[in-house]
This record gives sequence, structure tokens and C-alpha cells, in this order.
Amino acid sequence: MGVTELIISTATLGVIFSLLAGQPLLIIGFSGPLLVFEEAFYKVTSQRTGLGLFCQAHDFEYLTGRVWIGFWLIFIVLVIVAAEGSFLVRYISPFTQEIFAFLISLIFIYETFSKLIKVFKEHPLMTVYPSDSTLDVDGPVLNRPNTALLSLVLMMGTFFVAFFLRKFRNSRFLGGKARRIIGDFGIPISILLSVLVDISIPDTYTQKLNVPSGFSVTSPDKRGWLISPFGDKQPFPTWMMGASVVPALLVFILIFMETQITSCNDQTELSEPPRRSGGMSIVMTDVLRHIPLAVLFGIFLYMGVTSLTGIQLYERITLMVTPAKHHPDHIYVTKVRTWRMNMFTIIQLACIVALWVVKSTVASLAFPFILIMTVPLRRLVLSRIFEERELQALDCDEDSPNFDEDGRDEYNEIHMLNPVPPASPPDRSTQNRVTHWMNRPSAPFHPEIRRFNILWILLSL
Repeated sequence: MGVTELIISTATLGVIFSLLAGQPLLIIGFSGPLLVFEEAFYKVTSQRTGLGLFCQAHDFEYLTGRVWIGFWLIFIVLVIVAAEGSFLVRYISPFTQEIFAFLISLIFIYETFSKLIKVFKEHPLMTVYPSDSTLDVDGPVLNRPNTALLSLVLMMGTFFVAFFLRKFRNSRFLGGKARRIIGDFGIPISILLSVLVDISIPDTYTQKLNVPSGFSVTSPDKRGWLISPFGDKQPFPTWMMGASVVPALLVFILIFMETQITSCNDQTELSEPPRRSGGMSIVMTDVLRHIPLAVLFGIFLYMGVTSLTGIQLYERITLMVTPAKHHPDHIYVTKVRTWRMNMFTIIQLACIVALWVVKSTVASLAFPFILIMTVPLRRLVLSRIFEERELQALDCDEDSPNFDEDGRDEYNEIHMLNPVPPASPPDRSTQNRVTHWMNRPSAPFHPEIRRFNILWILLSL
């Protein structure tokens, strides 16, 4: 799916959802976990070995298979909704939430440097360069070492400026309102400064954001607007129409965990009335074409790093290398012995390593299944290793988000999956916490998150 197809399909389904679902403020779009699955599914249908070779031998087309996954996903969602299956979220504890959120942060950070390494491979640095300016080279010159260096500067510059402005929000400089405005616009400011730096160096090539002109498919020579469920270039196997229910079930697991876990988090009312804004990117395509991809790398790195600070698992990892006398006064520190707390953290890290290994192998399609297996691991295995009071201290949300003198610091909750809710009473039982969660109203993701997710999809394409 190209850029235009993604925008039109998202807009169309968003309008339909707003009219029929009763939640017009909810934003529909791709997210990080779905991108992981899409990449895994595409690799399975395109690689020349293993399962990919099997799919190609049986005329398994990626887009046609994705259509049937969508059909089965609709059926599965209707069945779960009719059976009121959302109650299953009570079995998902912060143990799984933290693993999920930490893994997504790692994916953002890893993919950022992976893209940068690709730039260095395409434009490698050399110890010796030809000095003969009259040398006639046939074909395009691929080695542009300044491109790699400038991409590194733009990426790290964007990251550090955005990170500094985020910290500036809670500093002692200027007034509270001025600091809040600068902090809220920290990411746009960092993008603007990096674009100006890139424009000021016209002699060095940098790859820009690819924004097509007009509404047309990305590859008109390969496909049109509509994808036939019976196959495009050759008939789609009948048995694969039914077998698509398996990947559809895996997609449902990701969607269920992403939406239902978010609905369990504390939500606050908007401090200001909503305003009708947005849509400027439609008429600013010429401006967007000047944004280097390296700048987007810096934004994704910023998202991954800042998201880690709101995850309790990350805090416990830092405590593993911190002397006990410097440990903060948190419930999971004061109520649990240090070695038991470290054991709980190591188990979560082992789950993350297992998920990363599965994600990086040919079995990457099983990623959602391995993720959901952390739920019975927490309820059946860890309950035999740790005492109930220890689990109540370790497997709960205690810390509150930071507030400045004039309002909420939204960037402390930038992670799309696990914004840190306010503190819960330490003596609350598991059942009371579940009831408290289930009675909380759901709310849409932060709009900034969806914008970055769309940019991530465009970059991956």
C-alpha cells in the first residue's frame, strides 16, 4: 500500500467509523504493532526460502491475502463484540503491558539506527578518494560520503533539540505558559531547524520524504485502486481463503491488546475545549517534500527514548545497576526485597528477548501469539514464584505523571500504548484494581502519536 492509498483508505474508514461507531473523536490508523505484523506477513509472502517459497509456489499474493485477512478480521471482531469479549482485558496485567510497551520502544530505536546504517552502506565513507576531476565515470555515482555524515547530523540534531525542549518545559526559565508553549511545539521546532540546516547545505544530497502529487496509486503499472479477492495476476488458492483466518486471529490479538489496554488507563478531561484544526498537510505537499528522511529518523529516536521513561520496567532495570541506598521510595522497592524485584525484572527481560528473537526469524508471524502467552505466564507461573503481596507491589501502576505549574506535561505520556496512570492505593486488591480499571471510560490516542505512526508507515514504504 502506497502513500495515497493509505491516506484515502484511512480517511474513508475513519468517516465510516465516526458515523457508525458512536466515537467520532477516535482516530483510526496504523500503529507500531500492526506495522511489525505487516512487515512479517510481507516477508513471508515475498522471501525466496522457507515459507515464502511455499507461498510463491502456491500463487499466494500479498495484497490478495491481506484482503482475506481483513474479511476474517471483520468476522472475528463481530463475534467477540457479540459475546462481550472485552471482559478478557481483566486478565491482562501491567506485566504484559510493560513488555508490550518496552518492546515497541525498542523497535522505534532499533529501526531508526537500522535505517541510518542503510544510508551509510549506500554512501560509505572511504579513506582514499579520487582526486582527478576529469575522470569520466559511466553511470550514476552512488558513493556520496557527505550524505551519510549529514544524515547523522540531522538525525541526532533533531533528537537532541526535541529532547532539550521537552526538558525545557519543566525548567526554571521563562514563565510557565511560555515554557509550556515551547515544550508543546518542541518537535515542530526541531524539524524546522533541521530542514533549514539541510537547505543551507545544497551541495550535499539527502533523501527527502516522498510525497506524490495528486490522488493516484503509487504503482499504476502494477495495480489499480481495487484489489480483487480472487487474485490479481493469477487465481488465489481456495484453501488459502480459509487459511487466512490464522493470521487474522493474530492481527486481532494485537488490536485487542492495543485498544483494550489503553481503555484501562486513567483518562482526564481536556483542559481546553476542542478546536477544529488539521488537514494542512493536504495543501502543503510542496513543503513536506523538503523534509529529509534523516529528520524523521531523529523523531522516531526521540519517541523511542522518551517512551521508555514512562515504563516501570525501565525504571526497575536502572535500579538493577543502582546502589540500594539510592533507590527511590516506590512501593515495588519498599515492599519487595531487592533480589526478588530483580528476578521479576529479569523474567520480563527474558520475555522481551524471546519476542525479539521470534520477530527477527521466519516465525515472525507468531509474534502476537508469543505476546499473548505472557498473560498465562503471569497468572499461572509467577503466582507460584512470588507471593501475592509481592505481585501487588510489582505488577501495579504506582507512579504519577509529572505536572508543571500550569498544566499537564503531555510529553511524559507520549507512548501510544502505556501512558502512566496516577497512583493506586498500595493496599488495593487485584480484584478491586480490575473493577476500577473496567469502570474507566475509554479515550482516543493522542493525535501526535497517530501523526508519527503515519510518518513511520510512509518511511517504511
